[in-house]
Amino acid sequence: MSQTITPELRAWIVQQAQAGCRPEAVLQAMLRAGWNEDVALAAMEQALQDHVASLPAAAPARATPRPQLALREGAHTIDAGDRIVQVLTTLRRPRLAVLGNVLAPEECDALMRLAEPRLKRSRTVQTATGGEELNADRTSDGMFFRRGETPLIQRIEARLSRLVQWPVENGEGLQVLRYRPGAQYKPHYDYFDPRAPGTPRITARGGQRVATLVMYLSEPVRGGGTTFPDVGLEVLPQRGGAVFFAYDRPDPATLTLHGGAPVLEGEKWVATKWLRETEFTP
Repeated sequence: MSQTITPELRAWIVQQAQAGCRPEAVLQAMLRAGWNEDVALAAMEQALQDHVASLPAAAPARATPRPQLALREGAHTIDAGDRIVQVLTTLRRPRLAVLGNVLAPEECDALMRLAEPRLKRSRTVQTATGGEELNADRTSDGMFFRRGETPLIQRIEARLSRLVQWPVENGEGLQVLRYRPGAQYKPHYDYFDPRAPGTPRITARGGQRVATLVMYLSEPVRGGGTTFPDVGLEVLPQRGGAVFFAYDRPDPATLTLHGGAPVLEGEKWVATKWLRETEFTP
């Protein structure tokens, strides 16, 4: 028996995405309702692509400045002041770039060495209250450096500021994370849910998050890629490299759903920099 992808079904899929439902949850709901898996996947892809394509006409792009790579048209590298960064891959939707040579090997070693004594089980922001909580979806160990805490941190922050053309003071402190075998971070968004009661308290310290830069300090033997389920992309960790992605509004339509795949062998260390709309106060 054939199944037809109706306008009502496409509208329902878009509603689930706008409500923050994960693609896998939407798929499972459709399968439970009796949809064939191939038809369900095709419906999800068609509905979301059509919705994203309709956004520019429905909502013109905001003129508000946002972090973006200092990349000249056709160039393959960016002068970040004290380092020439390689641009390996770019996407327009989501606004994403895979970068090389962001950190030197000795900088990676130093960040891991300084961070290790301060590592604790990673927490996530609790948007219901504005505080933090342990989350079963996130099984890494982590710590935060204060902004400008050491000359090394100051140098890296200045480099990143020039790289993405965003003020140093608009960045959160650098977070270092260690993922041991089996550790992962399930797909999530980095922006704060505007409907959550704790979000006003969080954004009072610097506005919304508007971009993320994940830098790889080490490479696991197997696994540990940074995944973007909405676009079928997996960025494999390369020591000293990074992935940068930006989101101009707190909405799933930015296609910035991402996660850290389980480490299968070895360890993965990353340093993450989140960028805010305005000056961030710890």
